[in-house]
Amino acid sequence: MSSLHPFRLMAWLAAPAAAALLLLVPVSQARAQAQTVQAAVAPQQAASPAPASPSQTAIATTSQPSSTEQRGITARAIDKVKQVAKSAGDIFSRVPCLPPKGGAKTMGSLPHVAARLVAGKPVVIVAFGSSSTAGYGASSPEFNYPNRLAAQLRRHYPTADITVINAGVGGEDAPEMMKRLQKEVIDVHPDLVIWQVGTNAVLRNLDPGDTAKLVEDGIAMIQAAGSADIVLVDPQYSPAVNQRPESAGRMVKLLGKVAELRHVGIFPRFEVMRDWHEKQAIPVESFVIADGLHMNDWGYACFAQLLGDDIIRSVGQIKLGVNVPADVRAYRPM
Repeated sequence: MSSLHPFRLMAWLAAPAAAALLLLVPVSQARAQAQTVQAAVAPQQAASPAPASPSQTAIATTSQPSSTEQRGITARAIDKVKQVAKSAGDIFSRVPCLPPKGGAKTMGSLPHVAARLVAGKPVVIVAFGSSSTAGYGASSPEFNYPNRLAAQLRRHYPTADITVINAGVGGEDAPEMMKRLQKEVIDVHPDLVIWQVGTNAVLRNLDPGDTAKLVEDGIAMIQAAGSADIVLVDPQYSPAVNQRPESAGRMVKLLGKVAELRHVGIFPRFEVMRDWHEKQAIPVESFVIADGLHMNDWGYACFAQLLGDDIIRSVGQIKLGVNVPADVRAYRPM
């Protein structure tokens, strides 16, 4: 594990969160224009008035647009709202989402979920975790990582029946997650479990060894209950986490060992996010909100994109019967 580079959190938090505000502007504009559209459409939805006299009809014709013109105005307003919404969603036009330059290891093969996709069978994915799974920091639920991942997989497999369940609860870590593991994960009979864990343990200064043991026990329970693939997601690289470099480093290392011992995948989120900042020169405020902890729309979108790439590559391995190189990434517009 390479050395960590803590940020000066308080100084960073004092700076304006310009990137986060920029991401929110298009959404607010879209809402305002949507209200305009509703105001334009509302008169058409009202009940028709009683027949008017010829003189009244002439006055109305000269003072109001015809129904054809009104429909044209409404259609143009709706098109404008759609354009604004597309602009809000086109996050990567500002900063591209690229795989780590250092060739960070991928999360490994996912034989069960890949085989179901190849066979055309329904796929259920449970995203299990805390606030960064729930989507805290995203400007809307559409932009949290489970919804982004679902959209990406459905675009790539348009005929597949894919369900992604968001089982993220803010503030939790392994002790609290274990209490709902049976009901919210195992009883759902998922084909893939993506378990994001460890961040809150670092922030609470809990022993990383205790967390790793609980996660290992949880993985054993999932594996004993069925044939679901499992992917662990380690803590995020952010100022708040990096204030505790020793604990964060141990957590990342131990979760990697658990994944290896239990033969499950791991998405190295910490190293991926560090690569964004240290090797791709992306400012921290471009992927973390002003609290210094949670990801913003871009951070969630790129995280979901790279995670989805690994799932898609695993399906490709089964289809082709060969090992696809780790640096092969399929391009899909976000």
